[in-house]
Amino acid sequence: MSSQQWSATPLTGTFGAELRGGRVADGSLDPLWLTAMLEEHLLLVLRDQHLTHPQQVDLARALGEPTPAHPVVPGHPDHPEILVLDGATGGRNARWHTDVTFMPTPPAASVLVGDEVPEFGGDTMWADTRTAYERLAPALQLAIESLEAVHRISPLAYWGEPFDSAMGRDDAQQLYDDAAEVPPVIHPVVRVHPTTGRKNLFVNPGFTTHIVGLSRIESDGLLRLLFEHATQPELVLRHHWRAGDVVIWDNRATMHYAVDDYGVVQRRMRRVTIRGTTPVGPSGRASRVADDPLVAVR
Repeated sequence: MSSQQWSATPLTGTFGAELRGGRVADGSLDPLWLTAMLEEHLLLVLRDQHLTHPQQVDLARALGEPTPAHPVVPGHPDHPEILVLDGATGGRNARWHTDVTFMPTPPAASVLVGDEVPEFGGDTMWADTRTAYERLAPALQLAIESLEAVHRISPLAYWGEPFDSAMGRDDAQQLYDDAAEVPPVIHPVVRVHPTTGRKNLFVNPGFTTHIVGLSRIESDGLLRLLFEHATQPELVLRHHWRAGDVVIWDNRATMHYAVDDYGVVQRRMRRVTIRGTTPVGPSGRASRVADDPLVAVR
């Protein structure tokens, strides 16, 4: 396949690009070029594509192996790789997070399609954790490169806070019970990207509970600093959706936040994630299940 008709236009001064010039469905998008663009820009926007469910899965396959929709949330009945995020039934993610970091091998990338979007509101924001790391003072970079953090599933992380959720009590209880079966994991605070070799922050408010070996005051204070640093406006891209849009992002070096400002109007998305590798820090130490309760519990 050739991608000669496609071009990439940067969206911010640090990350993100819009791909223009063709249709995903016509097979003109070269997987190698697409992967290179994703690794360079971390986030890619393709407007007005209107992909079918099989076409979305095929696009994900161009980047790697699609995973099941979610570790504890059922996928689409006909397409188990697809997670439907419907604001009317609780599918709201109004919290900064990186997808599925509560697993030992979080997804490498995600492909999100907008099916029904509000006329106003309902934007999604992404934060560039690669530039966030690179803009830390060298002394702080050095201080955090050897640190590790515990990540744990938050049962309602994809549906807002309980008082904000459209789920019923039975659905919430099922999520809570399923989440209890997922053990916490330990990831490096700074991750080395497996293909580019560049470093980025690898902590997020949605799933990172604490830093291993630090007191509560130290851990909470340091994480607050890193979260605030990574989500400052200069490192954030905000996408205003049109129906049919596709956004692809590198899940290893970004966080995202679905802005819940659209009230009761319809907003329905569908996501496919691509299988990732085990995160590794600058020291070479890899992620692992947190099997020591004195480390895992906070």
